[in-house]
Amino acid sequence: MRVDAQRWSLLVALPALAGIGAVAGWRSLPVGLHDWDGTVRAAEASVRWAGPAAAALAAWTGVRGRRLDYLRSLAARSPAAAPLHDLALLLVVALAAHLCGWALVAGRLLGDGGFGAAQAAAVAAGAGATGLLVVAGYLVGRIWPRAAAVPAVAAAAWAWCAFRPAPAWALLPPARLGPVDPFEDLLVGVPAAQAGWAAGLALALVLAYTAWLTRRSRLLGPVGLALGAVLGCTAWLEAAGGVVAEPAQPSYVCREWPVSVCVHPALREALPTLGAAIAPLATRLAGTPGAIKRMEQIPGGEPVRIGRGTVGFHLADLSPGYERRVVRELGAALGGCRTGPGSAASAGYQAQVVSWLLDEPMPVRPVTPFGHWAEGQRREWFARNYRFFRACELGRAHFM
Repeated sequence: MRVDAQRWSLLVALPALAGIGAVAGWRSLPVGLHDWDGTVRAAEASVRWAGPAAAALAAWTGVRGRRLDYLRSLAARSPAAAPLHDLALLLVVALAAHLCGWALVAGRLLGDGGFGAAQAAAVAAGAGATGLLVVAGYLVGRIWPRAAAVPAVAAAAWAWCAFRPAPAWALLPPARLGPVDPFEDLLVGVPAAQAGWAAGLALALVLAYTAWLTRRSRLLGPVGLALGAVLGCTAWLEAAGGVVAEPAQPSYVCREWPVSVCVHPALREALPTLGAAIAPLATRLAGTPGAIKRMEQIPGGEPVRIGRGTVGFHLADLSPGYERRVVRELGAALGGCRTGPGSAASAGYQAQVVSWLLDEPMPVRPVTPFGHWAEGQRREWFARNYRFFRACELGRAHFM
């Protein structure tokens, strides 16, 4: 009874594992992006850091439990009863810690109605990956009851999470996925296959160890079924080809002054700052064919669009300086010179005009009167020479 009671000391590990997962997940959240798909990447990061810690705890419990088997042999119980009891308790602690850590990361979104089947499958995939690491760590501790098993398990689990080649192995849980674009919807099938893969492999390991411990060959049939499910999920993930999301119909929230600026609803906090940052550029483009009437955030895979009064720009997150990055991106798209005849000679003149458009310090070379003109004179000149600027054909003659 004292041995059984000591198992409950593992509950002390619950807040520690939850804290590790919450910190790792929080650091992986895109800054300022408040959507459910963003928490998926955070949940993966949580498993990649808290999972090895949980595996090491399980290995330590397995080593300690194996050393007490001589006491348990005095009781008239199955030799598998104590290991399965310990493993069940470990799984409860690790999964509760994983869910608590994930809830802390997603707390600001829990009142939102955007949670769906894809996110639920992703949470299940993270829980399955955590359970698999716990099962593997515990069984290593049982089979190799040495103190060295604990750091070895932690190192192996961390290496599995951090150093897998892409793309074929990157989808195996815990997956190593990049951030999900706001204008993409997470596919349900990929995290569901990950959850099935982890659960099937963990079940196969437990059944195989139980069969070996109890000498019951009839358990080998369920082991084969579990491995078959693992192979099926592996084929499913291989067929996905590394694709975890599909394009979604863009939806926007907009601010209409000083120009119409529209972003994904998850980034609505950026609207006032973006509007203020774009105002100088929009004012200087007024009266030219490039005048800005509407700005729209576009998916990360699309090129910047400028034309017919509509501008498409990228905004991955709200990390410090995001508004200047947007303005510089537009400046580079407006005044960038493609390789070709005259582009090298025109680059210096282009840089002076672009720096003025972006309200940044102007290069002193090449020497032109542009830097000494008044604001109104610059705007009149820019309206006359806009087509040469866009064609990257500016030369000294245009400033005389």
